[in-house]
Amino acid sequence: MEAASPPEKSLTERTVAAARHVLAGRPAGMRAYLAFAGPAVIASIAYMDPGNFATNIQAGAKYGYTLLWVVLAANLIAMLFQALSAKLGIVTGRNLAEMCREHFPRPVVVVMWIVSEIAAMATDLAEFLGGAIGLSLLFEMPLLAGMAVTAVVTYGILFFEAFGFRPIELIIGGMVSIIALCYVVELVIVPVDWASAVKQIFLPQLPDAGALLLSVGIIGATVMPHAVYLHSGLTQARMLADDDAQRRTILRFSNREVVIALAVAGLVNMAMVMMASSAFHAGHPEVAEIETAYHTLAPLLGMGAAGVFLLSLIVSGISSSTVGTMAGQMIMQGFVGFRIPIWVRRLVTMLPAFAVVALGVNATNALVISQVVLSIALPLPMVSLLFFTGRRDVMGPFVNGRMTQIAAIAGAAVVVCLNLFLILQTLGLSLAGVGIGG
Repeated sequence: MEAASPPEKSLTERTVAAARHVLAGRPAGMRAYLAFAGPAVIASIAYMDPGNFATNIQAGAKYGYTLLWVVLAANLIAMLFQALSAKLGIVTGRNLAEMCREHFPRPVVVVMWIVSEIAAMATDLAEFLGGAIGLSLLFEMPLLAGMAVTAVVTYGILFFEAFGFRPIELIIGGMVSIIALCYVVELVIVPVDWASAVKQIFLPQLPDAGALLLSVGIIGATVMPHAVYLHSGLTQARMLADDDAQRRTILRFSNREVVIALAVAGLVNMAMVMMASSAFHAGHPEVAEIETAYHTLAPLLGMGAAGVFLLSLIVSGISSSTVGTMAGQMIMQGFVGFRIPIWVRRLVTMLPAFAVVALGVNATNALVISQVVLSIALPLPMVSLLFFTGRRDVMGPFVNGRMTQIAAIAGAAVVVCLNLFLILQTLGLSLAGVGIGG
């Protein structure tokens, strides 16, 4: 009787086997090295979510290329903190929320959890609205129906989590590729003034108080609280190392992936601003809503440009909604120590988004406000991450070096200062004699 052949390994098992081959020091091809890629790709979708569309369209339409430097600065800060988050998971085997629960007093943990849940709801608001706006414009369906479709597709993608981490990584990676390709096409269609754009990337300026508010929104839409939490969870048990040498190898691949994935995300964000600037700034600086941008793009640059714009928005909404749910579950489990079913988690965080639409609130305004909420919530995970990765008793030989710690402190300080300006502006106050009121 012929012996039964062993069951075929799953995609996730084959990925782990390829990575272990590299870690063992055996010769390996490029496909084996690709086994380490995935976590930063998933995290990067948070930097191309519909909130970015809203803030980048407003920035480009009203201020032209002027705020491109803000996108660059936000992306560099994001690279650093995503790399630190990944390192925390790789070295400690714990995600950031779990570390907070284990090391901070309970009242602090409760406050951090509540703030994180509010941020998760703001994230869901942006993601659901973005996907729904795209679907409603493309298929002329009611906004609520578009949100329902987005929810169903998100649940369908999350189903693949049952097969391990690799299928989700590949699905999200494919969606990132679609969004990036859409903006390559847009930059071919729109008449970009490349010399002016490159100049503004490296020329920091804030023309007025509105630019400051929008800059905070860009920061909030780029450096995302849930992405800082999520990345440590994606790496904590993905590739378990046997010793410090293997951890260094995993960290080296992780850092390379962070740079590449977030560089792509940063270029996509810059492309959004350049598209809006080239299409709207000269003749339509009042364009501030995604719907208006679509309807204005069609006669200006043709249905091709408008259709590509909607496709990128829909893919962004669906993929970022999926990643947001993964992050929300990880944050809740980390802070309070228990899991809830994904469908319950999804329902809790998406209800506010449905309520906003049902109440008739302007969708794009809600998107921008959600990004400001995220920016205000951001200092908590940033400071916590700095605290843990800067402690030798936590990180051992992988503790942050002096230059890394200084750069991270500077990045966190920028975010905190921008938030202070935002609060003062919202209250109609002034700072150092400079009026920043509405």
